[in-house]
Amino acid sequence: MKTIELNEKIECRGSYDVIVAGGGVAGCAAALSAVRSGKSALIIEKSQIFGGLATLGLINFFVPMCNGRGKQIIYGMAEEFLRLSIKYGYDTIPEIWKNGDPSDYPENGPRYITRYSADIFALALTEQLHTEGVDIMFDSVVSMPVMNGCHCDGLIIENKSGREYYEGKIIIDTTGDADVLYRAGVPTVQRGNFYTYIAKLITIDSCRKAAESGNIRDAMAGIAGGGSSLYGKGHPQGMPLFTGTTSEDVNNYLITNQLHMLSKLKQTDRFSRNVVTLPGMCQYRTTRRIDGDYVLREADVYRHFDDSVGAINDFDRRDYLYEIPYGTLICSKYDNLLTAGRSAAGEGYAWDVLRVIPPAIISGQAAGLAAAQAIDEACGVGAIDIRKLQASLEAGNVDIHFDDADIPEKDRRSAD
Repeated sequence: MKTIELNEKIECRGSYDVIVAGGGVAGCAAALSAVRSGKSALIIEKSQIFGGLATLGLINFFVPMCNGRGKQIIYGMAEEFLRLSIKYGYDTIPEIWKNGDPSDYPENGPRYITRYSADIFALALTEQLHTEGVDIMFDSVVSMPVMNGCHCDGLIIENKSGREYYEGKIIIDTTGDADVLYRAGVPTVQRGNFYTYIAKLITIDSCRKAAESGNIRDAMAGIAGGGSSLYGKGHPQGMPLFTGTTSEDVNNYLITNQLHMLSKLKQTDRFSRNVVTLPGMCQYRTTRRIDGDYVLREADVYRHFDDSVGAINDFDRRDYLYEIPYGTLICSKYDNLLTAGRSAAGEGYAWDVLRVIPPAIISGQAAGLAAAQAIDEACGVGAIDIRKLQASLEAGNVDIHFDDADIPEKDRRSAD
């Protein structure tokens, strides 16, 4: 294979306490937590808007934040971001949840969820981060971590200004694909993705519905290229899964899905509909994640962890409760690297439980606080006082442990 060798000097453009690579909801939570803890923070986003899959990826859905029995489980920045997502746009919060936990919750009643305007939420995130003093760098790609053994000195960035270098005391990888961790040599695990690609559409009928209801959300419809479900239903037989970790795979995913979508549009009246937004990123669910100090498993349902950084619930099944171990965000051998969001360490379905919007925000909140604490304690991210971190999270309205009273009786009996 033909190669070239480069030898260049790259200017150091700045130094920060915390650098966050990736501006999805987990990254935004991490950066805000860091600056709220009195640290300087830079957030680097490869696109032009914040929110990741929750905005740019058009997955504009806060999945359930309750146990399905009328009790909210996930609070903290997840609740803050949910309220921010609907502050200037529409919502679909069930009426029974408008004022918090329902006092009279029907059997199998609606869960605490909402749709929101993806683009308006993205704008609100920019306002929030800018107002609170996070330094923002859009349209910039992290190309390489600069490693000194198992310590990351900083990140090399590619953008319109060329190639730049930024020093950071703590680096948080919220790229969604563990790109920084992988290039730093941190152990990672990869998984395939099903054939899914969804865009936003308006039609004559949807516009008519919105005019009748007076709710702009009704004007939005959807159209899919690949339409596989979370569990793979609809994935074409014989089609390999998409890894999302190579340029070839990304391009194959985009070309295949976009041509599939266009083939569907060709079968409809061109005056009757319009695609208003294509996803600005691949809608992968799980690509690559850290092989952390602990890997959460589906069998960890109803298990308490001494190093929990937040109680969460299953978004798809009622009653199922989990906790996020701090160990899923770190590999202690690497003293100043953290992750959060969909690259937290989960196995099988537990990875799906960790990666969706509310738990991703909670893990981002925890990562930002842990970064600030590691700086204050002059120690590696694996050596911080976990009780102090949990106290900081509780002060931020995070429930560290779920209540055993919320475990269904049959599961309590089997545990005994």
